Amino acid sequence: MTEHDKPTKISFVYSNPTDPDAFEAAYSEQVALARKLPGLTRLQTSKVWPKEDGSPTPAYRLLDLYFADYAAASAAAAEAGPLVAATREHATGGVVIAFAEVLEDA
Repeated sequence: MTEHDKPTKISFVYSNPTDPDAFEAAYSEQVALARKLPGLTRLQTSKVWPKEDGSPTPAYRLLDLYFADYAAASAAAAEAGPLVAATREHATGGVVIAFAEVLEDA
């Protein structure tokens, strides 16, 4: 098994949006677009807890898209134009998108 044969995820790490209400209103569209990606085996959305004092952390939301392997993730990324466009429009605080090898899934 080569490293590219291992399960792969694409993670979207959204920073705090300038308008959280507008972001939340549009977030379901981003999730719906992600669900349409070919080869998607699992989708997980998360909302980051604020700090104990109630102030925001650097990250706001996470969207993790899981695929059987790197090739499947790459094929999905090639079809992700609508998702990336929606993300760029609504992630007004910024977003980091990363491909990652899934090392352990308990």
